[in-house]
Amino acid sequence: MTSTHDTTRASYARRLRTVGLTVGVSALTATLAASHLVRHQARTARKAIGKPLGEEALLADRTYKKKYGNRIDLLLLGDSIAAGLGAESPDHTLGAQLAKRLARRTRRSVRLHTAAIVGSESSMLRAQLAGLPAGYAADVAVIVVGGNDVTHRVRSSVSQRHLAEAISALQEARAVVVVGTCPDLGALTAVPQPLRTLAGRASRQLAAAQRDTAVSLGAYAVSLSDVVGPFFVAQPDQMFAVDRFHPSGAGYRRTAKALLPSVTAALGSDEPLPWGHSTPPP
Repeated sequence: MTSTHDTTRASYARRLRTVGLTVGVSALTATLAASHLVRHQARTARKAIGKPLGEEALLADRTYKKKYGNRIDLLLLGDSIAAGLGAESPDHTLGAQLAKRLARRTRRSVRLHTAAIVGSESSMLRAQLAGLPAGYAADVAVIVVGGNDVTHRVRSSVSQRHLAEAISALQEARAVVVVGTCPDLGALTAVPQPLRTLAGRASRQLAAAQRDTAVSLGAYAVSLSDVVGPFFVAQPDQMFAVDRFHPSGAGYRRTAKALLPSVTAALGSDEPLPWGHSTPPP
């Protein structure tokens, strides 16, 4: 025979299950609604940004400061930032500005080769390396990638694996490597909230993972979020191109300036590195 106490306890348990189910359904509904909002905002952002810059960066590959001699071969790999999309002229691309600064700093000529391709994710670094000219050997390689991994929701572990493979391949070819970590996508005012906050968080997490991967393999890493991000937040009209998504020539100048200390350190300079630069263990 069932006691009153047992009946009460069973009733209480049923109410708890009902409440739990209701909370679970509500949480699932909220999650689905948030996911739908983010997808909608992503479509809206892509439409608003559009492609006013096209899909091809300006070609800046040549030898800078030939008169110096003792040439350095500089290779750029990665996405649209590494390719220089948004620059007003070839001399304003990231590669050109970095090559000119490197030549002046080292008093050596610098031959630039840009293998970076607009729209690339980390998984495409392998193809960029495979597409290098036969017999080409870089002295120093700069990799800037990750933004498209974030926007396409690639898992950080997958991005890290592809970056590690590229770093190792370059080192096997006797190149020293500098990684400019994923920029903070939270600085993109063209992207609405809450998508901007979510993208910012994901990009910072990926940047930290890229830094750890690079340093663990003996490469240098530069936190673009820390070193140049504040300039893009404070001076968006100057730092961004017309699409409000890619850097302008001024933005690339600031980025090249930020990368230079680690590039020269990778080539043997013993000057102390500023904040935001991570060095491989001795």
